[in-house]
Amino acid sequence: MLSKNDVKNILEQRFSSDIHKKMSDIPLPCELKDIYKAATRIKIAIENNEKIVIVGDYDVDGVVSSVIVSDFFDFLGVNYETKIPNRFTDGYGLNPQMLTNIKANLIITVDNGISANEAAEICLKKGIDLIITDHHVPPPILPKAYAIVNPKQSDCTFPTCEICGAEVAWYLIGALKEVCGVKYDMGSFLDMLCMAIISDMMELRDINRIIVKNGLTRLNNSKRACFNAIKTYFSKDEFKFDDISFLIDPLINSAGRMNDAMFSYKFLKSKNIDEALHFLDEIINFNNSRKEEEKNLLENSLSDINQNDNIIVVWGENWHEGVIGIVASRLTKKYKKPAIVFSIDGNRAKGSARSVGKFNILDLISTQKDILCTFGGHKGAAGLVIESFNLNTFKERINDACEKYDMDIFHNANEVLGFLDHNDIDYELLEILEHFEPYGQKNPRPYFRINNAFVKNIKKIGKVKNHLKIIIQMDNKSYEVLFYNYTFCPKVGEYIDIIFSISKNKFRGVITPQLLVVDIKPSIN
Repeated sequence: MLSKNDVKNILEQRFSSDIHKKMSDIPLPCELKDIYKAATRIKIAIENNEKIVIVGDYDVDGVVSSVIVSDFFDFLGVNYETKIPNRFTDGYGLNPQMLTNIKANLIITVDNGISANEAAEICLKKGIDLIITDHHVPPPILPKAYAIVNPKQSDCTFPTCEICGAEVAWYLIGALKEVCGVKYDMGSFLDMLCMAIISDMMELRDINRIIVKNGLTRLNNSKRACFNAIKTYFSKDEFKFDDISFLIDPLINSAGRMNDAMFSYKFLKSKNIDEALHFLDEIINFNNSRKEEEKNLLENSLSDINQNDNIIVVWGENWHEGVIGIVASRLTKKYKKPAIVFSIDGNRAKGSARSVGKFNILDLISTQKDILCTFGGHKGAAGLVIESFNLNTFKERINDACEKYDMDIFHNANEVLGFLDHNDIDYELLEILEHFEPYGQKNPRPYFRINNAFVKNIKKIGKVKNHLKIIIQMDNKSYEVLFYNYTFCPKVGEYIDIIFSISKNKFRGVITPQLLVVDIKPSIN
């Protein structure tokens, strides 16, 4: 039985090996290979009024990366253009097709480019200097670029390689600020960085943890019109960490998933509240369409799933490419195992993969590289392309490959710390849990067990009544329990065993603990 002090000690142990524990500790730009070479070349381009093009990506990380670089260029009065590929017409990242529409002396990629070998060759022939900033795993042969800034390069001395593309772009701006000899508040980007780190499922330890914690403070005090628009539209007094994951990031992602990420880019760069609200209306429409498409695709995928498989692999003709990643995430949560969802378009199938727990999905996918056209990503999420006729072979082989891994890693997605005395569920425990936020990769949200809780009342809630609000009683105390997308519904008068996390419920100024259940079973005794 855990006490509050036990919970505090367990969570503190997670960060015992962290080297960087405050902003003043984080690595300097000089730790990144080629960063001053890149910054010096950009400075020359600025001085000579050369045409610079920023090439981003259509997810939150790529859009935020583009905003970070372009905001600094605005500050310097630079001659630049921003290109964010359209998922449906341009494909991913810097590619030969995109280059046909780019006229530039210098191209800077953000959150992409590390595999753009063909595009780099074209840049060389055209006399375009190419600077690549990325965080994805480098291929065996690197592109022939003027400079490559990526902490995952084998000869890079950066101490924490699991940072997102926006952080790499931020470091580039730090180096550029230095070589240009200008004063600029690098902390002004923390509000943006915390969005990218959480959205890209980075490890919430060390440098990432510091930036996200400081970023939330900056976010709540931000003067950016985009964040004020979200607060206004959704009647938010302040943002919590979960608002980044479940409100802000899905909105920013939706434009790139359903239409064009330039809507989100322009929204984040809005100069006033009216402009921001205009773009927010568009983005909310995209997000609503995304939810509907996701619901339909999820329902279509369920009939093809064998629950005995080690990894979920499903596909369909012309499934919406913008939502296959979200559906993969939904399937991992439902089945508590990794999932890959493919959309077939003619002879090719584009897939999106998501992991659970501590399992490295990219490592697993790489075991099938001989039948893949391309793949990339990181431990928690990856993308891949395969010829359609190989899908059945891929599904069979990747399930077999799972046998070589420790299957327990799949099932430990939730960090259950142990049994908790219900008398310890109070405001003090809430403060302890809040202190160790944000929760995510490498800092999983703590879950607890309670057995033999008496079901006093049950109410089905939500638009389609797919959530439960349960009042449980232990001794003479009652607690409100929420079970989203419930898989088991107990009866009033029964005793149940539950696994849950604890959140803060604020109602009419009164703060109380609220139990968020992930598993319910009838009590044996």
